Amino acid sequence: MASIEEMKRITSQVRRDIVRMVHAVSSGHPGGSMGCTEFFVALYFDVLKHNKNFSMDAKDEDVFFLSNGHISPVWYSVLAHAGYFDKKELATFRKLDSRLQGHPTTHEHLPGIRAASGSLGQGMSMAIGTALTKKLNKDSSLVYSLHGDGEFQEGQIWEALMFAPHNKVDNLICTIDYNNAQIDGSCDDVLAHGDLKLKIESFGWDVLEVREGNNIERVLAALKEAKSRTGKGKPVFIIMHTLMGYGVDFMQGGHKWHGVAPNDAQLAIALGQLEETLGDY
Repeated sequence: MASIEEMKRITSQVRRDIVRMVHAVSSGHPGGSMGCTEFFVALYFDVLKHNKNFSMDAKDEDVFFLSNGHISPVWYSVLAHAGYFDKKELATFRKLDSRLQGHPTTHEHLPGIRAASGSLGQGMSMAIGTALTKKLNKDSSLVYSLHGDGEFQEGQIWEALMFAPHNKVDNLICTIDYNNAQIDGSCDDVLAHGDLKLKIESFGWDVLEVREGNNIERVLAALKEAKSRTGKGKPVFIIMHTLMGYGVDFMQGGHKWHGVAPNDAQLAIALGQLEETLGDY
């Protein structure tokens, strides 16, 4: 378990990793990755009960699913800093024969990855199935998932939202990255969610909201509060408000940096705003 100050240092380094990874191959998704950095660092360095000696069955371990798999850069960086693999491997991101594909996959056998993702809408269903399996196996550990707000325009999400409360899947914590930005514009313009909290509560979930999703103390508190609410007959849901591209002023907010890599000049500016705290890979 890391201290708050340690997690802040990790967060800065992870953001440096993200912009360098996508710049190196001129492709990838920096915006959402940078917006969710605090979430990943809080999860892997405090909340999640996990083991870097990775096994697919996850017996007596918490399990995490990244449903919006395009923000793989932040996950890869955090997994490397958590000790799952050497951080030098981050330099292979999106390259031929790399284990670090643009969307997480399983046939490369990258430690930490238990399901391929990137086809949006499927991660909650996978998380629910895993949570039910843990119940059947009398395994008291938890299942976590992360979703994009644009992803919530997928119909399968809403089927899963109905299924989990009906079946009292109360060992499950799902989080939405609510930055109101997707590839084609703002979510409000593309397909508005309306009162998302009210909708999810009406399906039978226990819902928390964290307004400062780029404040690691707030995110950590929300995850711990969510954990305290498990085992009480309802799945738990966190609405986490973030800013896409957080940490670099010209990337922050809006949808422009959803899937655009910085050029050389932009990379230099970004790195000038992100402190190197743990050493670049």
